[in-house]
Amino acid sequence: MIILLIFSFLAGFVTILAPCIWPLLPIVLSASSGTGKRKPLGITLGVMTSFTVFTLSISYLERIFHLDPNIFRLLAVIIIGLLGVSMLIPSLGARFEIFINHLLSPLQNKFKKQGTGFWAGYGTGFSIGLVWAPCAGPILATIATLAATQAVDIRVVAITLAYVTGLGIPLFFISLAGSWCFSRMRQFTKYTGRVQQVFGVVMIAAALLIYTNYDKTIQIKILNLFPSYGNLFNKIENNETVAKELQALRGEKEITVATPTDSEALPDLGPAADFVGITQWLNTSSELSLASLRGKVVLVDFWTYTCVNCVRTLPHVTGWYEKYKDNGFVVVGVHAPEFAFEKSTANVESAIKQFKINYPVAQDNDFKTWKNYKNHYWPAEYLIDATGHLRRTHFGEGKYDEMERAIRQLLMENGQTILGDLSSGQDQTPQYARTPETYLGAARMERFSSPEGKQIGVTLFTKPAVLPPNRFFYEGTWDLEKEYAKAILNAALEIKFKAGKVFLVIGPKNPGDQIKVFIDGNPVKAEDVGKDVFDGVITLDSERLYEIIDLKSRVELHTLRLEFQNKGIIVYAFTFG
Repeated sequence: MIILLIFSFLAGFVTILAPCIWPLLPIVLSASSGTGKRKPLGITLGVMTSFTVFTLSISYLERIFHLDPNIFRLLAVIIIGLLGVSMLIPSLGARFEIFINHLLSPLQNKFKKQGTGFWAGYGTGFSIGLVWAPCAGPILATIATLAATQAVDIRVVAITLAYVTGLGIPLFFISLAGSWCFSRMRQFTKYTGRVQQVFGVVMIAAALLIYTNYDKTIQIKILNLFPSYGNLFNKIENNETVAKELQALRGEKEITVATPTDSEALPDLGPAADFVGITQWLNTSSELSLASLRGKVVLVDFWTYTCVNCVRTLPHVTGWYEKYKDNGFVVVGVHAPEFAFEKSTANVESAIKQFKINYPVAQDNDFKTWKNYKNHYWPAEYLIDATGHLRRTHFGEGKYDEMERAIRQLLMENGQTILGDLSSGQDQTPQYARTPETYLGAARMERFSSPEGKQIGVTLFTKPAVLPPNRFFYEGTWDLEKEYAKAILNAALEIKFKAGKVFLVIGPKNPGDQIKVFIDGNPVKAEDVGKDVFDGVITLDSERLYEIIDLKSRVELHTLRLEFQNKGIIVYAFTFG
């Protein structure tokens, strides 16, 4: 729990630099230009309060009072717009300030120590918090889904407070800097009124952008110009320690291992989950089910219209649909809202039009289909063949060529003739020179170097003459199954990797089972070991993710060798940092 609180604070702190918050900053600076020494503090606390309260409680308020969550968003836009008008027209602004002071006079009398400007700033900040949709990394995505499914407890509240505290610190200093600059400006120029009117125009423009959702379009344009920058900040919370803590927070006990990123032979992952509890179907005249789609290749795409990562994926998804729809290919977009206002059908319909989505979209406002798929990510894609079986999944951005190849393969399996090359849409996903996640079971195996192939069952493997980079092999006797490999006799595992850290999901037969670790043919050095290696040995305690190598931020090419000292140890997948 302490780990999640720390990473939540850090995630909130760096959010101030992310493109998703840039449309918020002009409003903060404009609001800070008014009078009152306590106004920056009011703005900051207003944002923190409204974001926390409405993120955690809106689903409960909706159910109890049957509220339309879009009302709060519209109210916030109106308030921000009125504040802009009051700055643009000074006489109107004076009347507006008198009205606010009269309205809040009981509170102002009670909290005089806050000073002038605090409550005006608080009202502005509260409005901003209602419309702000921050970039959803793993931590915030988990908070949003738990709140939407009414699974909020004291841990979720604490994590949310840690996040907004991290956000509030830099936000306060930005607001304070705006207020300081404007107060100094009054001392040196007679055009302060004009400057304040310019700020008023900025606030009005920001309100219009938020109302039309065009602020998201601006974010996408920024991210497309600087794709690596856009994903830089999520790296703080994208690590295995946080993933494990979030899994426990969601109440999951099983190990979740994703399907491969690329494979020539797509595995059969069993019958796909169906659509359940859909609030409303859009872009289609009837409700859909996997039974009604039998005979077609189906891509189920989980998304939400304020998720920047989702929006960057949409051009590829819509392009595949338009390209292959006449070959029996269907996309079903499952819209699972991250924030309450995204539950509005009108808002989703507007997004569908904005992003030129022509395939069916299911509103999954209660996250029932989300939970039926055991999904935890925005965006997430599930590719289903014509018999209704799941054949491939992908979470997050990127790997577009691999997904399109899989679509084409399933269409050809279904008797379709596919002409033309792969789509030429540019992949804006940042690329890192590290070994990809590597799965060790036969059904999801790739980058495997062994002349014996990847047959199911007990096999005696021999070491290949040359091990290329980013590939692995088994040595000795192994029982190779679909989802894992089990060490039997004289078992060893080698992988040639390029990374700074190496992790492996391992399950012992008995607690205390051991694995010896070697790097480049020698026992691993103490300065290069991960936290789960002691004296060159991993001592297993349970089925979980083990950190094996930590090169202290040096991303280098090495050969890792693991020698299994006990029979029955199971390995699932390597990940690299």
